[in-house]
Amino acid sequence: MTDKLFPEERLERIASLVMERQRVSVAELSVLLDVSQVTIRNDLDELERRGLLKRTHGGALAIEQDYNNKKAELSFDVRERLQRGEKERIGQMAASLVHDGDAIAFDASTTALQVARRIKDRRELTVVTNGIRIALEFMDSPHITVVMPGGILRRDAVSLVGELGEEVLAKFNVQKGFFGARGVTLEEGLTDVDSYEVHLKRAMVRAAKEVIAIVDHTKWGHVGFVSFASIDQVDRIITDDGAPSDMVAALRDAGVDVIIA
Repeated sequence: MTDKLFPEERLERIASLVMERQRVSVAELSVLLDVSQVTIRNDLDELERRGLLKRTHGGALAIEQDYNNKKAELSFDVRERLQRGEKERIGQMAASLVHDGDAIAFDASTTALQVARRIKDRRELTVVTNGIRIALEFMDSPHITVVMPGGILRRDAVSLVGELGEEVLAKFNVQKGFFGARGVTLEEGLTDVDSYEVHLKRAMVRAAKEVIAIVDHTKWGHVGFVSFASIDQVDRIITDDGAPSDMVAALRDAGVDVIIA
């Protein structure tokens, strides 16, 4: 039994459960969320319409992730709605690490966007990012300098990628780099889906004195198509309280500062 959620909150909760469990049934969701099965069926239909899951008889499945064809990445708008509460808390915690006068780097992740929204009052800040949505967040912040490496537009990720961006990043030194990821494990480190995006993330990792992963609990134990940072390159991970305690302990033992937001 749970407190009644608003319809949009319920949709976000269902989408998160599908991502975590890979499959759910109408019956279990009805009990878990304390609403009728008719309501759950309507919710699942709406989430399928938004591209967040695949409907089946009696329930739903997570959308198949085709890493070999590099099509596993959902659109930016879809990803932004997933784990929104966790990302907001992670964003708030990460923002507390950014100070006036810093030079920082953001990848184009939806969690990095949450950080960006919380540092718009900083002064003499330089932000290097390939994320178009992130750059636009600072349109009304004249005291923040935004540097965008050039490249090819990736529409689904709303980002710029390519060798031109990598060449530009090689000229920069930044205090902190903030990175979302498709997955994080001890063995593979930080991983993502698209190889073009990963190449630029690797350049950002090289440019950053401190590498900070900003990943919610659904990314722990998962592996994306390509690695962009090994665990020994990661200084901090900011996550939420749903992260598996055994992995958190193992990463701390490996020298990574894990912060629970």
